[in-house]
Amino acid sequence: MGALQLSYSTFGLTDLNFLDAIDAVARADYTGIEIAFHRHQLNPFDIGDDDLALIRKRLDGAHLAPACVATASHFFTPSRPHEPSLLSPDLAGRKRRIDLIKRGIHCARRLGVPLVTFGSGFIRDEHVSNPSVNPHELLMDSIQECLREIRDDEDITLLIEPEPGMLIETMEQGLALIEAIGSARFQLHVDLCHAYCSEKSYIAALAEAAPVTRYLHVSDARQGYNLKIVKDTEDLAFDLSWAATLVYFPDTADYLLVDREHPLYFCDTKPSRARHRRIDALLAQSGVQSPPAYIDYPSLYAGASPLDDEIFTYLISVPGLSYDVLERAKPVIAHLRGVRNPPLVSKMVANTLTGIVHFHDIPGNGTLDFAASFAALTSNGFSGYASVELYHHVGSWEKALRDSYRHLAQFTNAHE
Repeated sequence: MGALQLSYSTFGLTDLNFLDAIDAVARADYTGIEIAFHRHQLNPFDIGDDDLALIRKRLDGAHLAPACVATASHFFTPSRPHEPSLLSPDLAGRKRRIDLIKRGIHCARRLGVPLVTFGSGFIRDEHVSNPSVNPHELLMDSIQECLREIRDDEDITLLIEPEPGMLIETMEQGLALIEAIGSARFQLHVDLCHAYCSEKSYIAALAEAAPVTRYLHVSDARQGYNLKIVKDTEDLAFDLSWAATLVYFPDTADYLLVDREHPLYFCDTKPSRARHRRIDALLAQSGVQSPPAYIDYPSLYAGASPLDDEIFTYLISVPGLSYDVLERAKPVIAHLRGVRNPPLVSKMVANTLTGIVHFHDIPGNGTLDFAASFAALTSNGFSGYASVELYHHVGSWEKALRDSYRHLAQFTNAHE
């Protein structure tokens, strides 16, 4: 049976100076730390080898192992995280992401870190409008270029992290990509929250993926209100037992919520007769029997709210649509969640294969089974670090750091 050790990601400590973040993790009794790029804390374009030497000295002094270098998803444009990605149709965009990963390899080399991780990226509207572009081929070519950065005599492995909504979303897709790349230097990074969101039987999936899994991210999650956003097309299909659907109409930029309890049409002006017929047809097709309520879109609250982090995290996970379409949907989601009105939806919104919300919560605050998850991994060959990643709890980092260790230590070697 493999061993599992706890580490903490600096992505959840971005209000601190980076060296202070190292000290904070050490004081909390973790044995490892994830080195996460961040544009305002650890920016690989701003630091040099002297800075990395100072970081390594601090790590050594704190007796803290650098578990992995995480090349930041939110690095380039925080409002559009993960972009550009390794599968961006524009070569210039792909090269920007490749360059960031290569800088991650350089940092790993200087800090003595064995792992560098990244995600695949999302299918975006530019992929949909350019069907001749094969995103899988772009992703594989980008990964091969990153692999060429690793020297033959060094022990550095690149990791792919499946993520809800991304091209590589499930562990099965991650395993298929690893097989296609065919390099011992390219393995799997499993995020337990992501697995909970994306796998019908996440414990069984963890057991299957364990032999090629080199690293874990850890956070908690729970069931939410599963909502898909799609463009209106002739071949739309609905399964309301799985997810409600927000249908976007490109000709008017209106939205129809197809939901058994709350069919709603959000519009700027009174819909035409043809649109009324289309609305009725879609609701009938989905089995919704109640007539829709019509909501004046300009009347929706579009300002800041305490739910911004939840709604932002949800919207960026929706593939295949432009950011403008997603941004215009934000007041609609805020209305459903009751930002300035009685909520129609009491649970957090989700865009996942299971309805579990992709929102990283403190371990112990959700419904994920850590004992079974860790056992499935370690009994099937995994040995290494599990890094707590709580970027949604930066403002309460002390509590997140402390409570995570307290909850997880009972399931790991940390309590021995």
